[in-house]
Amino acid sequence: MKSIIVTGCAGFIGSNFLKKILVHEQNYHFFIIDNLTYAGHFPTIEQEIAKYSHLEFKKIDIADNSKVQELYSEDLVGIINFAAESHVDNSIHNPSIFVQTNVNGTLNLLNLAMRAHNAGRKFRYLQVSTDEVYGTLSESDPAFTEDNPIQPNSPYSASKASGDLLVRSYVETFKLDAITTRCSNNYGAYQFPEKLIPLIIKNAVADKKLPVYGDGRNIRDWIHVDDHCAGIWAAFTKGQSGEVYNFGGQAEMRNIDIVKLILKHLNKSEDLIEFVEDRKGHDWRYAIDFSKAKKELDWTPTMSFEQGLKDTITWYLNNQDWVKSLRI
Repeated sequence: MKSIIVTGCAGFIGSNFLKKILVHEQNYHFFIIDNLTYAGHFPTIEQEIAKYSHLEFKKIDIADNSKVQELYSEDLVGIINFAAESHVDNSIHNPSIFVQTNVNGTLNLLNLAMRAHNAGRKFRYLQVSTDEVYGTLSESDPAFTEDNPIQPNSPYSASKASGDLLVRSYVETFKLDAITTRCSNNYGAYQFPEKLIPLIIKNAVADKKLPVYGDGRNIRDWIHVDDHCAGIWAAFTKGQSGEVYNFGGQAEMRNIDIVKLILKHLNKSEDLIEFVEDRKGHDWRYAIDFSKAKKELDWTPTMSFEQGLKDTITWYLNNQDWVKSLRI
């Protein structure tokens, strides 16, 4: 059976990709790779791994090249790389960890991909990236397209941009069949509560203060994780080699408005909001133009932000034991 390596599947987006996409794609054997750092939670995917014979888990750090190269097999036809350090605040405090995973780890996976490529078989590599590599927008700027220059402003986004450029270089230099996808802010089930939406839900339920950077007026475009996962699989199966595809949710919102919507849904007081010192290098606005994905992949987001946020809040209310089980 043809095999595909999928990294980072114990994290937020990767675990949803496993639950919504991989369990149904039983014509492949998927090697599910994760290093199980603080944000990687094996019980999130344990049931599926046990239930489906075409899924197999291996605990591996993609920054460990010797372990990565051991994954090579004669039936390997693809790699989808979700694995990443992704919390901007952590990247400000310790950039080196982000370089190890997001740059060196990507390089190791690309070199693994090259072994299959050099063997002459059909092979595809997909790099899951972020709109943050484009930098920031003013309120009057048009949304990011795939032609925007890469201008990262945080150690996190710089490390992701570096990985993206490595992928591009392998396409141009070695003719590796590879694709990069970039998305706006994700939300949904199983997101680690260091990110805005699950953190606000978690704290509001406990009547704790809700930290909001600066004046809370920074703008983000939000995409439900299910829509993002559908886009990634469409890019992997239908995308053109060497291309970049943007995925967005058509849902630009100010951070403070997100917080207030969650409080309203939970019937909590806005007195819980606490404005804190702004993040260093805080990008003002992200917005995604996904017209290329719509045209070439026949992809559009299907979840409205209003419904998606309600569903996400309900999920966290019904799964508080999952939140309590995390290493926070």
